[in-house]
Amino acid sequence: MAQQVMSVHPDLHQHYVLVCQNLGRPEHPFIAHVLQEADKNDKIRTKGFTLKIAGNNHLVPVQRITGDDLQVLASVLCSTVFVTGLDLRCNVLADAGAKHMAAFLQENSTLQYLNLMFNDIGTSGAELIAGALHRNESLVYLRMTGNKIGNKGGMSFASMLEINSTLEKLDLGDCDMGMQCLIAIATALTQNKSVKAINLNRPLLYSQEEETTVHIALMLKSNSSLVELHLCKHEMKNFGVERLCEALYENSSLRYLDLSCNKITHDGVKFLGELLKRNQTLEILDLNANRIEDDGANYLSEALALYNRTLQALSVVSNNISGKGLVALSSAMKTNIELSYIYIWGNKFDEATCVAFSELIQTGRLKPNCTDVEPYEVDGHVYLAELSHGLQKHYYWTPSCGEETNQDANGSLAITGVSEYL
Repeated sequence: MAQQVMSVHPDLHQHYVLVCQNLGRPEHPFIAHVLQEADKNDKIRTKGFTLKIAGNNHLVPVQRITGDDLQVLASVLCSTVFVTGLDLRCNVLADAGAKHMAAFLQENSTLQYLNLMFNDIGTSGAELIAGALHRNESLVYLRMTGNKIGNKGGMSFASMLEINSTLEKLDLGDCDMGMQCLIAIATALTQNKSVKAINLNRPLLYSQEEETTVHIALMLKSNSSLVELHLCKHEMKNFGVERLCEALYENSSLRYLDLSCNKITHDGVKFLGELLKRNQTLEILDLNANRIEDDGANYLSEALALYNRTLQALSVVSNNISGKGLVALSSAMKTNIELSYIYIWGNKFDEATCVAFSELIQTGRLKPNCTDVEPYEVDGHVYLAELSHGLQKHYYWTPSCGEETNQDANGSLAITGVSEYL
């Protein structure tokens, strides 16, 4: 009965004080502060909310949370039904904290969002968390970003994906995963029907054969649920892009493809251009930090001007494109009214580029919040200045003030609904 009363009238801080006394542990000042603030929130009683106990909070002095602190917090939260999200990014939970989190996930049936990014969690902690998700049926989104779980930890998540049917978004970026577990994850996703978004950024790959890309391409041929795929820093070259494009002719679910920070040249973009002529589902294409140059920009421009009417956002930031290619992209936008977001900073602007994008913005064809450049004039000449907009601007950090899902600063959030936190 007491548990039921607590759920209706949240008094998290009082409960926390009692648990600290019972376990003989000191109160953690930041956890106490967050719980006191949560108790003042009237909306808690009618709908769930996310407890934000991030260790990188700039506005409040923060003492980072350890595994022992999490044990106390978990015992407080196990009897609440209104906490549906937990943001514990940038703390020092380590494997000891992962053990407590795993125990909590096995018992809890209300938590939907869990952010554990950058918490010094290693292989053993990852295995425990992945193991808990064999049983958990409530968690929809998990961020493990930046925890060095390695190949063995990645393999445990691959095994989990064969069993769990609730998880929709999984971020394993910057986790030091190797070729073996990437192939295992791709294999698991050929059968998994629930995962809508996955981030596999920056694995540690020592082969030049692009085996992982080949397996991911094979998965895309049969997977019909994945909407968002991040393959940043995969050492991907033109061969890998060709395999992906072949697969995407048969895929009708993927809307967001992130190929940033790879080794794709204009030859690889030729395959993407051909794909865009026929593909009816891709909405966001991120080619940031490749080397597509003018020829690559022309392949994209041709497809977008004459054929494709589904792509809404394109990033070609830092691709060694000069005025010729950039002007071609601006011309494509005049005939293609679906393409609303375009990010071009870090290329070789000439006056023709500056004039072309200035015209797009001044005529209202390109909204100022949908691009990363802003025109200004000096002595009768038009120039472009950089704006802090783009895809994935808030991937590693959230602003100290304002909405963290600010659409102006993150085009992906404005388009793909599945990217609520990713």
